[in-house]
Amino acid sequence: MQNQAEHRAETHNLLLGYIIWLFGFTGAHRFYYGRPVTGTIWFCTLGLCGIGWIVDAFLLPGMERSAERRYVPGPVNYSLAWVLLTYLGVFGIHRFYLGKIWTGLLYLLTGGFFAVGICYDFWTLNGQISEVNQANR
Repeated sequence: MQNQAEHRAETHNLLLGYIIWLFGFTGAHRFYYGRPVTGTIWFCTLGLCGIGWIVDAFLLPGMERSAERRYVPGPVNYSLAWVLLTYLGVFGIHRFYLGKIWTGLLYLLTGGFFAVGICYDFWTLNGQISEVNQANR
C-alpha cells in the first residue's frame, strides 16, 4: 500500500526554492514557502546581514515539506503563480491566472494597485491559491 504523501500532488518545488534562495537576502524564498513575517524581516535586514540567508540553504528542504503539508494542491500551480507575481505582478497577471479578473484589471490599470496590492499578495498568495484549489475540488 502506498503512503498517503505519495498520492498528494506537489504544491511547492524545492529546486525553484533554491533558485529563489539565490536572491534570498530579499526574503523571496521565505514568502514562497509561506513565511511572510520572516520574509519581511529578511527583506528589511538583507537576510539578517547574510547570516540567515546562508543558514536557510540548509533549512529549505524543511520549509518545502512544511509548505507541502500546509497548502492545498490543485489546478492552480503555486510555482507558476509566484513567478507571475514576482515578474508581472504590477500588471496583475497572477490575479488573472487565479481567476480574479476584476482585481487583475484593477492591478493592470493602477500599477499593481499602487504597489500596495503587490505587497499584500506577497503576504497572502499561498492562501489565495489554496482557496482557489479547495473550491475546485
